[in-house]
Amino acid sequence: MVVVSVPCMNGGRGEASYAKNSDIQRTVISKAWPFLEETIKDMFSSSFPGCFNVADLGCSSGPNTFLVISKIIETIHKLYHQVNKKLPEFQVFLNDLPGNDFNSIFESLPDFYKRIKKDKFGPCFIAGMPGSFYERLFQSRSINFIHSSYSVHWLSKVPENLETNKRNIYITKSSPPSVCQAFLEQFQRDFSAFLSLRSEEIVSGGRMFLTFIGRSIADPSSKDCCRLWELLTKALIQLVNEGLVEEADVDSFNLPCYFPCEEEVKSIVREQGSFILDTFESFEVNWDPSDDVNNKSFVFNKDRCGQNVANSIRAVTEPTLASHFGNAVIDPLFARFATLVAEHLAVEKTKHISLVISMTRKQHAQP
Repeated sequence: MVVVSVPCMNGGRGEASYAKNSDIQRTVISKAWPFLEETIKDMFSSSFPGCFNVADLGCSSGPNTFLVISKIIETIHKLYHQVNKKLPEFQVFLNDLPGNDFNSIFESLPDFYKRIKKDKFGPCFIAGMPGSFYERLFQSRSINFIHSSYSVHWLSKVPENLETNKRNIYITKSSPPSVCQAFLEQFQRDFSAFLSLRSEEIVSGGRMFLTFIGRSIADPSSKDCCRLWELLTKALIQLVNEGLVEEADVDSFNLPCYFPCEEEVKSIVREQGSFILDTFESFEVNWDPSDDVNNKSFVFNKDRCGQNVANSIRAVTEPTLASHFGNAVIDPLFARFATLVAEHLAVEKTKHISLVISMTRKQHAQP
């Protein structure tokens, strides 16, 4: 399965849409913002260009799409005011796969432009850029800053040679070593290609800021990144036992993603060689983003939390799952998944590990 042909998020504004079920991504953006803000401030410590070109890769749709862009523009606006410089013009490219719900993005543009005008920011021009970020997207040396949140852990395709990963849809403790190696090697190829492609598009000294799901330890089958998918697999197996899904269909399905550890990411950046790694940070986010220490009104209810998590995962994976198993299984699958997650959270509060990296394109680096 080639990922570029399968949209990764549910479009529209329905109950199962990404737009209505992307609170965890919003929480991640909020937690990553202090690091992103420092990156932007460092960019403008000496140079103040008249036009600033920004690209957001894996922008999806919904309320989060303009969240980071608005914050970036606001921060740059303040920096220019502090040194009495003329405000720059902004060119923003919003990238995602061709199947992304770009219509919803464009429909919300008037409100975005209205806010920009009200806050007296510099002129801002928004353009959609459909395509896979595992291919060239922009002109050579044309982008000053690239941002991507919760997208780069998606692979260009499902790794090959996973025939032995029976009754699993991702890496688990029962997966043979060859399966773990296949996922790692696909990520190494994809992330190295991603860096090489972006090095052609970013100006010398330009920056790239990435946030993605990872893990805190070297073991690729750790609960950091695998427990959630083990529960989704268990829900699929329940459907197999009920005769609603063929076991062969489960055996032939694997998620096109990989959740790396710190050293794997650093190693690829070093070996590819186009970027200087400025910042590497990590933080945790609860599976249910409403369960947060800052949410004083939160009262744990396992069934509600299980449903919240199921909704967020459905919004991200439904198109991929439906293309393989069919639309008819989606409702029963996520009903069972919600129950399994609720039972798990009643015993253990497991978290996503988010990795944050900030990089500078080397001067005169060869892609």
